[in-house]
Amino acid sequence: MWAITPEELVAIKLSLRVATVAMLASLPVGVFVAYLLSRGRFRGKFILDGLVYMPLVLPPVVTGYALLLLFGRRGPLGAFFEQTFGIVFSFRWTGAALAAAVMGFPLMVRAIRLAMDAIDRRSEEAAATLGASPIWVFLTVTLPLSLPGIIAGAMLCFAKALGEFGATITFVSNIPGETQTIPAAIYTYTQTPGGDAGALRLSIIAVALAFGALIASEVLSRRAGQRRAGFE
Repeated sequence: MWAITPEELVAIKLSLRVATVAMLASLPVGVFVAYLLSRGRFRGKFILDGLVYMPLVLPPVVTGYALLLLFGRRGPLGAFFEQTFGIVFSFRWTGAALAAAVMGFPLMVRAIRLAMDAIDRRSEEAAATLGASPIWVFLTVTLPLSLPGIIAGAMLCFAKALGEFGATITFVSNIPGETQTIPAAIYTYTQTPGGDAGALRLSIIAVALAFGALIASEVLSRRAGQRRAGFE
């Protein structure tokens, strides 16, 4: 009952791959968007704010369908990426990573933004008065002080990506060995007679991976927070 089958092992490896790629691909954009929302003063800021958090309130199937329209082979962005970079998203693991990144992005941005909002602006102002450019202030002051939030946001995105199901299955379906992640494999087991044992095995593994990601986030954030305290 507790022996992991080769198919389940493939699903586990694919989930880790998808979650890792989703987290790493989202991180630079997440830091940039969080900085815009925290420090930016521009028209339409509330629109950007709403767009960032939209995946949290939309049904995941709606998000997945929007990705299919945009990044499918006949979609404008999907055709562009395929013709320009040779990257295909629809019904591929890359599409699963994209869907997971979109769903985890709001959690990442929120954690990083809260960390940036908590920074004492006087530290940034002091660096600026010493002649540092805005980019140098960001790299040497804002970014290091935001590190706990960045770590927390990255790990939250990773954990969310591990558990993403609705948008993924809508966008890239449930193809064993290609797009079947842990949640999709669990769903398949629940629809299969006698699949309870497999569903239970993968559910336990999913809980362990998600819990491990959250614990790692807490530990790394605390260490970064201690370094931040020393920096300040």
